Amino acid sequence: MRPEPSDSARRELQNVRGAAWSDSDEADVWARVAWNLLTEPGDGAAGHLIAEYGALRALEMVVSAGPAPAHLAAHVERGRERWMPRWRPEGIAEACAAAARAGVQLLVPGDPSWPTAVDDLGSHRPVCLWVRGSVALLRPAGAAVALVGARAATAYGEHVAGELAADLAASGATVVSGAAYGIDGAAHRAALTVGGATVAFLAGGADRAYPTGHSHLIDRIAGSGAIISEAPCGAAPTKWRFLQRNRLIAAMSDATVVVEAGWRSGSLNTAGHAASLGRPLGAVPGPITSTASAGCHRLMREYDARCITSADDVRELLGWEDGTLLAAVSGDRTDRTTRVIDALSVRTEKDLAQIARSAGLAPAEVEAELGILALSGGVERGMVGWRRVPSWTR
Repeated sequence: MRPEPSDSARRELQNVRGAAWSDSDEADVWARVAWNLLTEPGDGAAGHLIAEYGALRALEMVVSAGPAPAHLAAHVERGRERWMPRWRPEGIAEACAAAARAGVQLLVPGDPSWPTAVDDLGSHRPVCLWVRGSVALLRPAGAAVALVGARAATAYGEHVAGELAADLAASGATVVSGAAYGIDGAAHRAALTVGGATVAFLAGGADRAYPTGHSHLIDRIAGSGAIISEAPCGAAPTKWRFLQRNRLIAAMSDATVVVEAGWRSGSLNTAGHAASLGRPLGAVPGPITSTASAGCHRLMREYDARCITSADDVRELLGWEDGTLLAAVSGDRTDRTTRVIDALSVRTEKDLAQIARSAGLAPAEVEAELGILALSGGVERGMVGWRRVPSWTR
């Protein structure tokens, strides 16, 4: 049987789509909500199917239990085993109704406010997003900076997070975090205090404040910023959803800074996603005797994270000079110049092949970009390769 929207689902979809709604995309949007209910965040098998066939055709293939293309047959068969127990067509209308009651809007790829940065996640990108607050902040005019760290933060860590967030938000950056206790909460509060923009990604539904002790803070963020979730309204946060939420924080941000983290902190998961996506990564140092900073020191040693001691260091990480975002970064974050800059290190020289591999570009393309950057003093050639030149040394 071919799955299709019910009349109630159509009505509820209209309530959560707002200005983004059009009759022509009704079936695709309905199918994306269906996938959202069937899968856990970051399901690569579902992502492959949707990318190749579209959300509706992929859903039909799974629900009808018909033969799948040979190259995807194994993915589909394994996927059906975990997806079909969740298949409840009436759940789509229920999810949209719950979102409408909570003032939550539904976004899908192709919408004007869809954060195209998350498309860098490929088959692991979200099938849709649920947003409470300003959807415009999902594509901020300025840079977006993730400030993350330990829940069990020290007074030092919370102080530094607040200082960084307030300074960056006041200079036009959007502060991105996860609304957790500790570093996340300090960053959000500081951004709000200076009237800046901040967004929070939740592991549960956007209508469900978690942690509950931050319900007032989450309401404040929704009032002037945005609360974003990949999970449908009413969904409970789980360990897996926290880990997958972290990939969205990293993907959405132009740079990620870990303020304080233990050796095995979940914040290192966010940092790992940022590094794999080629996003600039920074870490705040702490006392060498502090276990709360061991993870930050590990990032600087093992991931080549930049040492962050002030908001100016973060602006340099972003490519800002004198408070102005450099053209190479303020445009499309995936353009060749930005990709080459992201592939370079301040401390370690890299040869052409290494840079090309990290940037995902041909060596000839990298060579041309390096030549342009060298003329502006942004990079320099050393004995064995190229390195990025900090703005304060120029």
